[in-house]
Amino acid sequence: MKRSIRAVALCVVLILILVPLKGICFAGQYQVTRVVDGDTIIVNNGDAKMTIRLVGIDAPEISHSKHQPGQPFSQQSTQYLASLVLNRTVDIKSHGPDRYGRTLGEVFVDGKSVTLEMVKTGLAEVYRGKPVAGQNMELYWKAEEAARNAKRGMWVSGDKYVSPREWRKTHGN
Repeated sequence: MKRSIRAVALCVVLILILVPLKGICFAGQYQVTRVVDGDTIIVNNGDAKMTIRLVGIDAPEISHSKHQPGQPFSQQSTQYLASLVLNRTVDIKSHGPDRYGRTLGEVFVDGKSVTLEMVKTGLAEVYRGKPVAGQNMELYWKAEEAARNAKRGMWVSGDKYVSPREWRKTHGN
């Protein structure tokens, strides 16, 4: 009887330790060495390099072919993200890996959310897929609505705007 109680207690302790780690794997400061596009960066911490996908947003798609122009505002989105983070030390709150092995992360510079800033400027939209646990998406939806109403960034396109998700479907990205 005592043995089974100890086993159950041990299982409960292990679950309490491991479950929180699933949602947030790490937090820390990293040097941004490359901006891939408007929602993906490469960072390092010493010798370790990681690809960070800014969680909760979707930026216009850049072209993966030299002969294709990419989605409108993709270059502006990439350049703006670079102006915020490239060669700077950022704080990252991880939400675990995505299906491509990138780390889903909220990125901050001097305590300010870079991820949210991309939406506020109209250079990224709120991610339309399943949100990750622990991210306050209400702030993102309000920021997108404000950017859309003010016709900032990609929202200047009005009815001609195509979401990155739809762009990928029709352009094979």
